[in-house]
Amino acid sequence: MADLKLNYMKKISLSASLLCICAGLFAQAWQPADPEATPEAKQLFSRLMKIQEKGIMYGHQDDLMTGHNWWYEPDRSDTKEYTGDYPGVAGFELGELELNQKLSLDSVSFANITERVKWFHKQKGIITISWHVVNPITSQWPGVKEPNGAGSAWEVNMLSSNGLNAVQSVLPGGSNHAMFNTWLDRLARLFSQWRDENGKFIPFVFRPYHEHSGSFFWWGKTRCYDEEYAALWRYTVTYLRAKGLHNILYAYNTDKVYSVQEYLEGYPGDEYIDMLSIDWYGSGEEFNKNVKAALDFTTMLAEQKHKLHALSECGPISEDLQKILANYKSSYLLTWRTTPPRGNRPMREPRRPTHEDLLKIMKANPRYLFLNDIKDY
Repeated sequence: MADLKLNYMKKISLSASLLCICAGLFAQAWQPADPEATPEAKQLFSRLMKIQEKGIMYGHQDDLMTGHNWWYEPDRSDTKEYTGDYPGVAGFELGELELNQKLSLDSVSFANITERVKWFHKQKGIITISWHVVNPITSQWPGVKEPNGAGSAWEVNMLSSNGLNAVQSVLPGGSNHAMFNTWLDRLARLFSQWRDENGKFIPFVFRPYHEHSGSFFWWGKTRCYDEEYAALWRYTVTYLRAKGLHNILYAYNTDKVYSVQEYLEGYPGDEYIDMLSIDWYGSGEEFNKNVKAALDFTTMLAEQKHKLHALSECGPISEDLQKILANYKSSYLLTWRTTPPRGNRPMREPRRPTHEDLLKIMKANPRYLFLNDIKDY
């Protein structure tokens, strides 16, 4: 009898040990890709994991910078005015920082961005950063530089993977490599200014070189080879880490894709990526079918790779999209910026239901989270 009891206790002890080992391995697997990630970056990763177990945050690009009838008024937010709360995720754009400008390509002050990044972090909001970096070849050509035009990230008609290749030009050995390093230095200097009141680096999600599956940016699908795109990613991440920036979670991103194979073309490797994300704009029956299929395989892939997930750009936020996305584990969705009309252009009449109406529907759904919903995570 004593022997039976001893064997039983040994089995219990062995089972408990195995559970502890499995739990430890799970905890090690689900963590930032950077082996030197700061405690704050690890905390952000863990927080995003917990949040996506509970629901999906609403995110809005430039929500703290501009709105439908205003331009940089601290504490203002269209989302807050529509719903009574700030979004859980605030997006900021850094295009043209690389040219040593004071304003972004969207005419937003980098100093103001820094101020709002610090403020939103203090409110326990999540920060995501995009970078529509200018074309490293054509931005050096003479001519008027303007958003979406000459020299911009979108100026790509003359580029191809086997011809004039901007990505190849910035990689080691390329004609613009030294210049590109100065661009990364400017990016690193700005990121180094983003510190909390204790002087610690603020953690955030960085989504550079986005929508690679499309051909509308100089890093796009037909503008470079997939391995060159992956090399650009690896070089950028390695460069910023070497600058001591271990507070960044990196989001890999594509535009519309229809298979796992297509999604992973150009993927730089798990050791450089913390989040898998996808951008998909549209509405209607065909959109609903396609975005659901994409969410099926991207969330599954994120689970397999132990990565976070986001629908990092979308719109409009239809009721159909809200219902579809609510069935997935995804950290957030993000809609693009709203701005007042420029010059003498009249404000367009909104379609019904308006964005305001749709946001209110989202706010009432417990699966969708705004700033006050995530403060305890």
